[in-house]
Amino acid sequence: MYSVVAVVSVVVVVAVSVVVVVAVVSVVAVSVVVVVSVVLVVVAVSVVAVITVITVVAVSVVAVSVVFVVTVV
Repeated sequence: MYSVVAVVSVVVVVAVSVVVVVAVVSVVAVSVVVVVSVVLVVVAVSVVAVITVITVVAVSVVAVSVVFVVTVV
């Protein structure tokens, strides 16, 4: 009788351990997905910022060129 209880107890402990491990792995997986998503958003924002800076510089160069041409002419 005691051996049956011991075996059942071990099976229950192993089952609970497996559930806990699966839960931890799931949390880690979700955390990795969230971190990757945040990194992608930061990269996207950085790319947009760089494009904006390049556009502003280009417009500024064109504006200075126009002013220079108008002034010289």
